[in-house]
Amino acid sequence: MGDCLLCTMESADETCVVFRDPLWAAEVVPGYEVPGWFILRARRHAERITGLDDDELASYGRRARDLVAAVADVTGASAIYQLVFGENYPHFHALIAARGDEVPPDLRAGNILKLRSDRADLAAAGKLVPAMRSAYARHTGRPDPSHSAAPARSEANGTA
Repeated sequence: MGDCLLCTMESADETCVVFRDPLWAAEVVPGYEVPGWFILRARRHAERITGLDDDELASYGRRARDLVAAVADVTGASAIYQLVFGENYPHFHALIAARGDEVPPDLRAGNILKLRSDRADLAAAGKLVPAMRSAYARHTGRPDPSHSAAPARSEANGTA
């Protein structure tokens, strides 16, 4: 899927990667470089939640929980949103977005997306990645993912 933004993240620079395992990845994604915002995406091109296979479905909740916990630890945000639309980018993903107290009530909930242009800061978003890797590793009980990058599972045989 050469024209799929989320598929192109497979070749993204490691400096934007919080973790990658055979099924899931979490990264700072172009267009969403707001500090404290990360995309949790299926590694293979699966459209919408209905396109996920049983292994992806079984693991999604744990990945989302651990990533949200890491965002809360690193940002100290009073709310962490998990937004799933699938309209502009049908490749299954969730935006995990920290929302601090400084965000006015009219820009909370779904309106938080209006902050994309005003608060985008690639350098500041990237500076959070090392702390996110460590926090995510603590929550999963796994080694810090910055020390290894798991290959994506092959669609042909279901293995890495």
